[in-house]
Amino acid sequence: MPTVDVINLENQKVGSLELAETVFAAEVNEHLLYESVRHYMAGQRRGTASTKTRHEVAGSGKKLWKQKGTGRARVGSIRSPLWRHGGTTHGPQPRDYSYRLNKKMIQGALRSALTAKLRDGELRVVDTFNLVDAKTKNFASKLGNLKADNTVLLVENGENRNLTLSSRNVEGVKLVNSKDVTTYDVLKYKAVLISKSAAEKLSEALK
Repeated sequence: MPTVDVINLENQKVGSLELAETVFAAEVNEHLLYESVRHYMAGQRRGTASTKTRHEVAGSGKKLWKQKGTGRARVGSIRSPLWRHGGTTHGPQPRDYSYRLNKKMIQGALRSALTAKLRDGELRVVDTFNLVDAKTKNFASKLGNLKADNTVLLVENGENRNLTLSSRNVEGVKLVNSKDVTTYDVLKYKAVLISKSAAEKLSEALK
């Protein structure tokens, strides 16, 4: 089992924790990572792009000139896609881009992401995010202690009001519950700070 140091908010070692080998020392499957991120991003698309067909654009339906005898090409409507300001042929319509991905694939991708972060030294376990107040300035100083000045993903287990309020206005910082963490978030953020209880929860849930 991989063993990691547990630190406090002053960046001091206060203990150690054994993590599940199947979760934090798994084989890194790049294909699963790709599929999981693609699945997540597809679900985030609004899908509101819309074009008008010839039946929806403004314009008269009157035949512009008689069918024969003018020497010009025959035409039936000013709303034809061949004409300027006419309808669009095969243009995008509102749709849902999300699709279903196998649960085992999602979990496998999350294991790969957590393993890669731990392997690269970008995942650290914090004893507890116990903040005495909800001051953004104080929270930012704690991040400075932890040398987490780039983008940071905070993973907490359960509700932590002070952490929620103090971290929400810090640019580049995202707080998620352990049950809501995604492969996309783990890979997107440079540093991952995970509470000890959240690490234990993930070790149990994903093994």
